[in-house]
Amino acid sequence: MSITIEIDGVQTEVASGTTVLEAARSLGDYIPTLCFDERQDPFGACRVCMVGVDGVFGPVAACTTPCRDGMKVDTRDATARRIAAATVELVLSELPAAPAEHTELAAVARELGIDGTALRWPGEQHAREHDERHPYLALQHELCISCGRCVRACDEIQGAFALTATGRGFGANIAAGLDQGFRESTCVSCGACADTCPTDAITEISLLALAER
Repeated sequence: MSITIEIDGVQTEVASGTTVLEAARSLGDYIPTLCFDERQDPFGACRVCMVGVDGVFGPVAACTTPCRDGMKVDTRDATARRIAAATVELVLSELPAAPAEHTELAAVARELGIDGTALRWPGEQHAREHDERHPYLALQHELCISCGRCVRACDEIQGAFALTATGRGFGANIAAGLDQGFRESTCVSCGACADTCPTDAITEISLLALAER
């Protein structure tokens, strides 16, 4: 069964059960996300993919909102963009340095017009903490934004269950092998965690070495 929706003034038909994010992407529209990976079930945690919907009070998360017949979506809704920008700015304020230009986080910040050198909420930042006990992968804990993508990639895609979310609030992070490192975990060195990470909190050691030259 197909339904008709309107996104930014453009009508399109989508299958019943399609999310707003999927529909927008089918039209080539870019909606910024941080916790979303199309290979994983939608999570709706980061609140960066907010959009406006006619008749709905307040913005909604595009990644978890199913389309309904006759729905009118505004991906540039001012309130939605303001919420998304504030969320990303708060995330950036905790990092000890601006994210590398090639990362998803940097791309999202650019899309939302955020200047990482002039943040409105300066405060405590994560201390540099690297774990390079794995022969191929490095954990840069200070870059973790607790999006959960690496844990879900390890669990849902690979079934290795090597990573765990730890802590709460500012102290939230990820751990491998009950915090004993990748070597002592069930990691199979597939690299799925590094592939999905939007910040380089998990990255290949070879790439990290190149960046530090």
